[in-house]
Amino acid sequence: MTEGKCAFIGKCDSQKLELTTRSDPDEGKDAAATEDSQGTYWEVPSLQELVEILHSAPKSCRHGDEVWANLFLGDMFLSHDKFGLYQLGITHVLNASHGKLCCKGNEDFYGTTVKYYGVAANDLPTFDLSPFFYPAAEFIHHALTSGGRILVHCAVGVSRSAALVLAYLMIYHHLSLVSSVRCVQQKRWICPNRGFLRQLIGLDKKLREQSVNVLMQH
Repeated sequence: MTEGKCAFIGKCDSQKLELTTRSDPDEGKDAAATEDSQGTYWEVPSLQELVEILHSAPKSCRHGDEVWANLFLGDMFLSHDKFGLYQLGITHVLNASHGKLCCKGNEDFYGTTVKYYGVAANDLPTFDLSPFFYPAAEFIHHALTSGGRILVHCAVGVSRSAALVLAYLMIYHHLSLVSSVRCVQQKRWICPNRGFLRQLIGLDKKLREQSVNVLMQH
């Protein structure tokens, strides 16, 4: 692990959002707002609102960034740098572009020192990434709760891998999609394609409905 590295506490600044509440992200029907685990108003955004939030952040060009405590989001360059990963103390790698020509990482590449999980996703709006949201989130969660440090990457580290990191924050840390985006944006520029954004909006709506049901039961 790099000496002198500032500790990252893994929490994001609470942000009050001024977006119109949606029950259907693409239609604009009103719905009651709830709050996420940070006390931020939980509002399911429309696709256009989400795109505007993503494009409002400054772009960065680093190969990897620690976007949550011990969770790094990066590109294929960092994923191929075994010594660099060793310096970061990486114990787990989640490759969201498994099997693609540009990403040679696999279980054989890392050997027994790093636990590997591959998602053979295409960075296309037509690719359904949603079936991998929960399995990938579980892999990340296990890595972090076992005291590990994980790199989640794809080719560039802004679309496929970013979408899986957002899903993890939503599922295991009960953040809304917008809060998750704001959180990661503090450390790295991301821009999942529109298909992935629609799938994340669907996850956001599902988790919000679950949250409302829990509140109603109490």
